[in-house]
Amino acid sequence: MTYPPMNVLSLMSGTSCDGIDAVLARLELTAAGLRWAVLARASHDYPPPLRERLLRALNPASSDVLLLTQLHAEVGQTYSALAGELCDSYPVDLVALSGQTVYHIPRLEPERGWLIKSTLQLGEAAYVVERCGLPVMCDFRQSDLAAGGEGAPMVAFGDLALYHQPGVARAVQNLGGIANLTYLPTDGDPAGVLAFDTGPANCLIDEAAARYFGLPYDAGGKLAAQGRVDTARLEALLQHPYLKLPPPKTTGREVFSLDALEPQVSFTGLRGEDVLATLTVFTAASIAAAYQAHLLPLGLDEVLVAGGGALNPTLIRELRARLPVPVTTFEERGWVSKDREALAFAVMAYYAGYGLANTLPQATGAKHPVVAGKRLVPALRYPQAGSALNCNS
Repeated sequence: MTYPPMNVLSLMSGTSCDGIDAVLARLELTAAGLRWAVLARASHDYPPPLRERLLRALNPASSDVLLLTQLHAEVGQTYSALAGELCDSYPVDLVALSGQTVYHIPRLEPERGWLIKSTLQLGEAAYVVERCGLPVMCDFRQSDLAAGGEGAPMVAFGDLALYHQPGVARAVQNLGGIANLTYLPTDGDPAGVLAFDTGPANCLIDEAAARYFGLPYDAGGKLAAQGRVDTARLEALLQHPYLKLPPPKTTGREVFSLDALEPQVSFTGLRGEDVLATLTVFTAASIAAAYQAHLLPLGLDEVLVAGGGALNPTLIRELRARLPVPVTTFEERGWVSKDREALAFAVMAYYAGYGLANTLPQATGAKHPVVAGKRLVPALRYPQAGSALNCNS
C-alpha cells in the first residue's frame, strides 16, 4: 500500500540539552519502502540561561514545579520560533516535536523513589501550532509506556525505515547525551531489530568539561587527548549496574551524571584532562561492551555513528579501537550526524499521520506496537454566533 508524500518538519532536542536540531524531510511510503530526502535543516542553541535552568530541571534536588511549569512554556516558545522560520521559507505539511526530556523512569527502582514507569518531556506544542498554523505530532513516548514499554528508544522504527540495506547487518549508533544503538538485520525483518541505550555518550564528557574548564563540551576531544586514563577508576565505572542489565533498556542523566556516579567513583585529585580522558574511554568501552554482549553474536558488518559525539575524533578513535567491524560516521557517508534523531521522529510523525503503527515493541518492551504521538491541529475556522457550535443557541 502507498501513502501520499508529506513534507515533515521535525524538531529534536536531546539529553545534551544544548539546543534544537530541525530537519525538513519529504517522506513517501511506497510498496517498495520509504522514500526520503532532506529538504532543509537548521539548528538553534539554547541561550545559556535557558540551558542552565534545563540542567537544573534534570535533578530532583534542584528542580521544582515552578521551574518545570515555566520551562514547559519557554521551551515550547523556543521550538515555535525555529519552526516558524522554516515554515515561512518552505512548504510544510506536518510538524514533529519530540520534546525536551527532563526525567525518564523506564523501570521500577524503589530505592530511587521510582515507583511507576513514567517520563516527562517539556516544550508545549500548542505554541508551534499557533505560530505555524499546522498540525503537530508530539508527546510520542506516552502511548508506548501505556502499552507496557519503556517509552524509549523510539528511534528504532525510523532507523529501520531509513537505513536498512538489504544483505548488510548494520548498527546505527547515536552519540548524543546518552548512547543508543539500533541493530538492523540483513533481511530487514522488524522482529530481528534490537535497540537499547548502551549508557553515557556526551553527557559525562560535557559535564566534566563544564566543571573543570568552564566549557560546554570538549571540542574535538582535544582536552581528553591531552589526559591520561585512570585505569582503576575506569574499571570501577565499567562495573556500573546499568551496563549489566539486558535489553530492552533505557537510561538518562538521572543515572549518568558526575553526582550520580560519586558514590561509586570519585574524581577528586585528578587533573581535568585526566577526568575527560577517563570518561571518554569509559564511554567508548561501555558501548563496545554492549556490542560484544548483544550484537556481535548476531553477526555485524558495520557501525554507522551519528549524533554530536560523531564529531569527537578522540571518542571515535577509542570506539574504533574496541570494535572488530568498520565504524563510519554519518559525515563519512555524506549524511549529517545531527539529522538522525530528528529524521526518525519525522518518520514516526508521518506514519502516525496516516494512523499507522510506528513503534517496535521489541525495542521498548511494550506488549504491542502503538500509534505513538498526540496530534494538535489549528482551527480551520471560527464558528459564527448562532451556529450549531454556539452553546447559547
